[in-house]
Amino acid sequence: MSVADVVSKDILDVRRAKIIWAVAGLYTLVTAVFVYWGTEARPPEGWSGVYMALWNFAFVGALFVPAIALVAAYLAIAGERESGSIKYLLSTPIRRRDVVLGKYVSRGAVVAVSLIVAFVVAAVLSLLWFDEFPAGVFVGLSVLTIVFALAYVAIAITVSAMTASRSRAMGGALAVYFVTNLLILFGQLSILGALQYVLNDLLGLGVGDEPIQFVGMVLSPTQAYLASTTLAFPNDLVAAMPTAGDPADLVWYLQPETALAILLAWTVLPLALGIWRFERADLG
Repeated sequence: MSVADVVSKDILDVRRAKIIWAVAGLYTLVTAVFVYWGTEARPPEGWSGVYMALWNFAFVGALFVPAIALVAAYLAIAGERESGSIKYLLSTPIRRRDVVLGKYVSRGAVVAVSLIVAFVVAAVLSLLWFDEFPAGVFVGLSVLTIVFALAYVAIAITVSAMTASRSRAMGGALAVYFVTNLLILFGQLSILGALQYVLNDLLGLGVGDEPIQFVGMVLSPTQAYLASTTLAFPNDLVAAMPTAGDPADLVWYLQPETALAILLAWTVLPLALGIWRFERADLG
């Protein structure tokens, strides 16, 4: 057996998981709502409704995509370890690293397909509801969102490879979602807000916003994704957004290209850790 054999077997298993398709269906519905909201919104000067809808599309993804990826992959290995079926799989001529990589490819493919369905629905609605359709922006944003999803699939696979039971894998996935997503995004109530308070208000170090933002990108794939999405939009439109600003004014470590590199690292490094831990795991 090889990675391809693990992929073909696992896709048959994961596509039966109703909760994955339920979460993906909810994401499609919310995406459609935000596309419609773009028809009613008052965008900034220089923007049209369709661009506003696509801009909000990224923020919807920031909340829903990690959930889809984590739900799809957190039991990929831990579930088989708890049931004992992993021993049968490893009794065939297959290496443990092939299991990790095969599970990543299969779960990543399922997540990508579910997102593509949502993108197609959003594209059709955009064509119906708006007078223009910036296909290049839409495709670029869709690709970045899939890269973002695959990073969280890698994290979920690693959590699964490091745990021996369903409950621990679930706890690990929930912890990842809260720490790297919810506890990063919400301003002064976030980890970054707490860090800024300690460094500046308590210690008086005078650390600027830019280093804090960079720490956020390093700690959170979601933060890196949001920073990278400006790559999909024309620079003049990004500069007109109050929440973004002119990309030319950003220091090099906050550039969207840097954010994309960090997002890719969030895929490679967790997978390497997952392979390393699973090869040394005691499967009983």
